[in-house]
Amino acid sequence: MKRAPLTLAAAAAALAALTGVAALTAPDGTAATGAGPGPAAARRPVERSALVCPAPSGSDIAETAYTAVTPAGGAGGRGTARLTGATKEQKQLLELKEVGKPVGATASGAEAPALTGTADGALAPGWTAQQTTKVSVGQARGLLGLSCTPPGTDFWFPGTATSQGRQDYVHLTNADDTPAVVDIELFGPEGRAKAEQGSGENIRVGPKSSVRVLLTTLTSEQLPDVTAHVTTRSGRVGASAQVMEDGVGADWLPASADPAASLVLPGIPADATSVRLVAHVPGEEDADLRIRLAGPGGSISPAGSEQLHVKGGMTTSLDLKDVTRGEPGSLVLTPADSKKPVPVVAAVRVVRGTGAKQELGFVPAAGPVAARATNADNRTDQGATTLSLTAPVTDAKVRVTASPGTQGGEPASQEYTVKAGTTLAVAPPPVPGGGGKGSYALTVETLSGGPVHAARTLSLPHEGIPFFTVQPLTDDHGTVSVPKASQDLTVLEDGRN
Repeated sequence: MKRAPLTLAAAAAALAALTGVAALTAPDGTAATGAGPGPAAARRPVERSALVCPAPSGSDIAETAYTAVTPAGGAGGRGTARLTGATKEQKQLLELKEVGKPVGATASGAEAPALTGTADGALAPGWTAQQTTKVSVGQARGLLGLSCTPPGTDFWFPGTATSQGRQDYVHLTNADDTPAVVDIELFGPEGRAKAEQGSGENIRVGPKSSVRVLLTTLTSEQLPDVTAHVTTRSGRVGASAQVMEDGVGADWLPASADPAASLVLPGIPADATSVRLVAHVPGEEDADLRIRLAGPGGSISPAGSEQLHVKGGMTTSLDLKDVTRGEPGSLVLTPADSKKPVPVVAAVRVVRGTGAKQELGFVPAAGPVAARATNADNRTDQGATTLSLTAPVTDAKVRVTASPGTQGGEPASQEYTVKAGTTLAVAPPPVPGGGGKGSYALTVETLSGGPVHAARTLSLPHEGIPFFTVQPLTDDHGTVSVPKASQDLTVLEDGRN
């Protein structure tokens, strides 16, 4: 009986069915998982990426800079990468044309729309975009930074609030051509917050459009620490939380890393005057967490705050005050009992400055750099950019590359060794090489050891207020594992094995 070789698509489908792992898009458009037993999988560049950026601000005096880049190092070739407004007009704001060279654009006022976009071909692997907004006065004042995110179906936002003096929004943006239906649940210190009638459920987000939801409209409870859980009933969205707080300004709160028993919150500024940890257990089992601060010289347990107990289904906060005490650091959360791991999500609210000169920012739990991660918007101003590198488990060696600027220059790279249990805060390599101008991208690659967690702090002081924003750098998923067909992966033409 003649045999026909099993196609890559069929092999991937078979593996997905066996392992239950979600499929990614391989270069030839087939589904691939790279998981489960079988022949060694090859890693190949993805050929299509999608990003979503929320509407930047409701302030008429907001000034927003957008920067996008695909890091160098891919296979080469041609591709396209565009971000367009999530409006009926679908106006193009930014187009990337070359690997390794960032491009920028600006928008003003409250009418700047949410953006959606795709990249394909050589511009898809690691395609990254960043929006940075400056608002000089008002409740929304501050430096608001956010890395644009891939659309998804499940997001956790510990660190939101529904208390007096706070205005927290969840922005939902649909990049697809079909509607999405979204639910938002809020969890406080007593569990799920009492919901207003019909609120938070079946929120419709039309194709290529954006909706923002004020969290105080979802519950009558005034809660200073809330975890917002965003899920989709159909479709997928990009989701981000925006926080505005009286007296300390505004910033974006990115989603926490997926629930896990151990988490790293990288890049807490050295001069933080207030740090509050907010954690939530999605399941029913309680979690006891060991808290460590990884600093330049090693890891310590903050005095009086060595552990945190979080009840199942509830949100708990812990005031760590000025825990960094003049040295940059990262929080590392692990199970107090290694035999009782309980998945959690977490974020920290960070304040810099004092009195009327305070500024707010957030650091969520973040995944590792893995092979490579990029932040697209950095500035050449003295001291504006600080890169924090944390190796929670073992020593690691990384390469940091500064791209050319949006207005010229050459790339520059430098290698660093990060000791286990420490956070290394560095100024980027001479940025950009060759005296380039404009904003530039930073790419971090893990060369050995690890895992490594990273975050970029951008500081642009304004009238004595320490305007700042922190964005984690996580795996850019620029490659996908494509299983290799073998002689065993065959079927008979009549469908029999």
